[in-house]
Amino acid sequence: MRSERARLTALYGGLLVLAGALLMGLVYLLVSERLYASVLTAVAPAVPHGAAPAVRSGVASMPEPPSSDWAQTVVMEPGQYAMAKKVTTAAGDAALSQLLTVSGVSLAVYSVLSVALAWWMAGRVLRPVGVITARARRLSGSNLHERLALKAPPGELKELADTFDGMLDRIEELVAARQRFAANAAHELRTPLAVQRAAAEIGLADDPPPEKVAWIRDKLIDTAADSEQLIEGLLLLAVSDEGLRRRERVGLDATATTVTKALEPEARERSITVETEARPLPVEGDPVLLDHLVHNLVANALRHNHPGGTVRVRVGPGGLEVANTGPVVDPATVPLLFEPFRRAQARRHAPGEGAGLGLSIVASIARAHGGEASATANPGGGLTVRVALPACRSH
Repeated sequence: MRSERARLTALYGGLLVLAGALLMGLVYLLVSERLYASVLTAVAPAVPHGAAPAVRSGVASMPEPPSSDWAQTVVMEPGQYAMAKKVTTAAGDAALSQLLTVSGVSLAVYSVLSVALAWWMAGRVLRPVGVITARARRLSGSNLHERLALKAPPGELKELADTFDGMLDRIEELVAARQRFAANAAHELRTPLAVQRAAAEIGLADDPPPEKVAWIRDKLIDTAADSEQLIEGLLLLAVSDEGLRRRERVGLDATATTVTKALEPEARERSITVETEARPLPVEGDPVLLDHLVHNLVANALRHNHPGGTVRVRVGPGGLEVANTGPVVDPATVPLLFEPFRRAQARRHAPGEGAGLGLSIVASIARAHGGEASATANPGGGLTVRVALPACRSH
């Protein structure tokens, strides 16, 4: 049996037939046990008095007196009892034979009806599964918006259908995000390529002077550096989305201190003050990814700031928090900043501007470590980003 409906039919039908056979067997047993006594009680008064006893081989055999309660209250002659006993036996055998025949025919009809009912019942039970199977076969990138929306009473199959719809919601969101990511990545990569091509075709045309060649060379180098930074960000985002490949105990406070010290030259160049408060926070994860997480947060806080501004880095039991001064950020756009290539300000194509992957990489690394990244706009300008990470359990 390769069909689940056939298996359920065999199971349900077999159980129904078995129950019917047991019921009929029980009825036959109970009827046969009391049948002869009941027939004898009904037949005895009709047997005439003086009935001759049975004769076997010329010797008169006197029947034993009845031992039932009825025999103790009714007085019968031996010949009368023998005749009643004979009639009772014949009548009981005929009744039991008829009961057995009727029971067999009834059981056969009942079995056919049971199998038909089991087949119908199995079909009703498996109908939602068939709907789910058919919908799963028709799924493609063009109809991920369709849902089962199964109308059924609460139960396991209803829960299965709702779970399937929830899975489709997540898949649709993931596919849409990947499509947006691919389109944005193509757009971001096309921009530096266009700049390089324009510099080569236009800037180097008509035998330009050495000063212009030097400027074009620096422009091509800067564009190539931006492209390299973008590609590295895309690769890092892809790696963090895959999850952690290794885990070890990492002191997030030490990582934050190291990163802020490494970025001190850039902070001095931008005239920005960096304040660091690091309390012990051991976490379990990938030290390289955690280093990128802290570096992206502090680097973003420095680049999206203004001269004379501040960056505050705090590490403690609640996780990591990086707050910076800077331009006013619309609170409605803050959640969008965690998507790839989203920026609080319009792109100016300035050197060191970044590709708009910083916070999306932070969010991806946080998810890979079982944490969560969030941000709020500061009333006076700038942004505060918080990353909650589960601390290591002390052994």
